[in-house]
Amino acid sequence: MINYLNIFKHRAWFALMSVLLMTTLAANSQAAPTASFSANAAGANNNLTLSATVNVADADLGKTGNYYVGFNFQNAWLFMTPQGWVAHSTGPYPVFETSALLGGTAVLLTNADVTAYVGGQLYVGYGLTESDMLNNNKYAHVYTVPANTVPGVTPKGPATVLLGTSANFAILAKTGVSTVPQSAITGNVGVSPAATSFLTGFSLTMVGTTSATSTQVTGSLYGADMTPPTNTTLTTAVLDMQTAYTDAAGRPTPDFLNLGAGNIGSLTLTAGLYKWGTSVVIPGDLVITGGADDVWIFQIDGDMSISANKRITLAGGAQAKNIFWQVAGQVLIEAGARFEGNILSQTAITMQTGASLNGRALAQTMVAVDSATVVKPQ
Repeated sequence: MINYLNIFKHRAWFALMSVLLMTTLAANSQAAPTASFSANAAGANNNLTLSATVNVADADLGKTGNYYVGFNFQNAWLFMTPQGWVAHSTGPYPVFETSALLGGTAVLLTNADVTAYVGGQLYVGYGLTESDMLNNNKYAHVYTVPANTVPGVTPKGPATVLLGTSANFAILAKTGVSTVPQSAITGNVGVSPAATSFLTGFSLTMVGTTSATSTQVTGSLYGADMTPPTNTTLTTAVLDMQTAYTDAAGRPTPDFLNLGAGNIGSLTLTAGLYKWGTSVVIPGDLVITGGADDVWIFQIDGDMSISANKRITLAGGAQAKNIFWQVAGQVLIEAGARFEGNILSQTAITMQTGASLNGRALAQTMVAVDSATVVKPQ
């Protein structure tokens, strides 16, 4: 197991954060009708400069409250405290600072090397209490450490789709997740706003009131009726999933329009933005080829399906985490088929017996797996 505390101990820019944040916020007080949070980044991962802006709501300005600064890396949480970064799994969130609430912009790091933290997510928040922060959405995910790029090589394709906190899940749905045992899922499973009872077929074992386990899942399972912070974490993840869907669907000027009239079986696809005004079928093996940092976005106005025992193969260093299937309709991965990439479905995702997915199943209705395999990419 990685010792995250030791990792952060040797990163000087995190150690400086506490001084920079509170000093700058106090010197640049601002207010707004509602709380808001943002970040601004410049430079590459090996020389990144990052600042965060906190706008305190008018009603909170000047009141005594708590600031929180959290970082999520590979499903491990750390929070900044006056004594430095501390790991956190259960109980109250560690407080960064208790003071009069002011707003402003803080430089969090300058020319820092964050190449070891690709995918890490920085959060900033405040509240009169922890419950005030969580219940009134006075926090936000403000930055994700992007994928490392190869020096001298320009990635091909569109800009990546930021999944936000939905990236922490192998399967995330709004109305239900079902399995016909024995499935094998590597990564977390969540459902919201539906309750835990809509996680069916998993034979859940509750872990207190905040999570559950299953022999079919290497990770944790979460439902919207679990106690804080699980319920609010799920709400944020679902909102991030919907934002990612909207982002992917709204990308303009496709490189390929209605390729193969919707039949892409037996093709080889290079990085780019693809769009279809119809459904898409994959009746033959498909190859996705490109570099490790190249990006593919597939915009599909109808349904999508891959035939039984057919497979998507990655070539040339292409990675599943950089492939995004935005599907307005239903997604069907038939029996024994092999699929690659992040599926963002506005409706349902179904995986038949023996199907496998190297990616994420993120659905705005339900996900059903039948003795299937899902592995969340790193």
